[in-house]
Amino acid sequence: MNYLAHAYLSFHHPDILVGNMISDFIKGKKQFDYPPAVQKGIQLHRAIDTFTDLHPVTKEAKQFLHPAVGPYAGAFMDVVYDHFLALDVNEMTEQGWKAFSAEVYGQLLAQEPLLPEKFDRMLPHMISQDWLYHYRFADGIERSFRGVAHRAKYLGDSGPAFLLFKEHYSALQNLYRVFFPDVKKMAEFRLAELLNG
Repeated sequence: MNYLAHAYLSFHHPDILVGNMISDFIKGKKQFDYPPAVQKGIQLHRAIDTFTDLHPVTKEAKQFLHPAVGPYAGAFMDVVYDHFLALDVNEMTEQGWKAFSAEVYGQLLAQEPLLPEKFDRMLPHMISQDWLYHYRFADGIERSFRGVAHRAKYLGDSGPAFLLFKEHYSALQNLYRVFFPDVKKMAEFRLAELLNG
């Protein structure tokens, strides 16, 4: 799952949200430098990632993108899942997603002193380009695919992956519909464990 899903699966807990959003920028024992509630968000993020990577639907979905990006198919699928979540009216209306995105940006800005330097440098771009809301649009996904390709070693052009995404759009959407209720249920359960632990 990418930024939108991690934000959404923080279930409106501001400290959990911060940890969930910054987790990829925090390595090893660095997580213990953060307040306990933020640490729980980092742990939730890692539980979501592990669940997503091991889920049979993700393994099936990655095969559609594998011819273009090989072992990076999982990173691209994270973006694909965010796209279908942004369009999922069973979770929220379009206006609801717009308001949710603004809420997330506000909560991140309110806790900016806690943000790792790399994330903090990225945040103004996330806000100005409204990444979370724009996952619903093809150009937002295309831009996100370029970002994944840019960060990946030995991977240049994201264009072939985007063509495969469009070619297999319906199949990928159907797989998302099977997968997302599972990850949401797991995240709710894991968050309850973390908050009560």
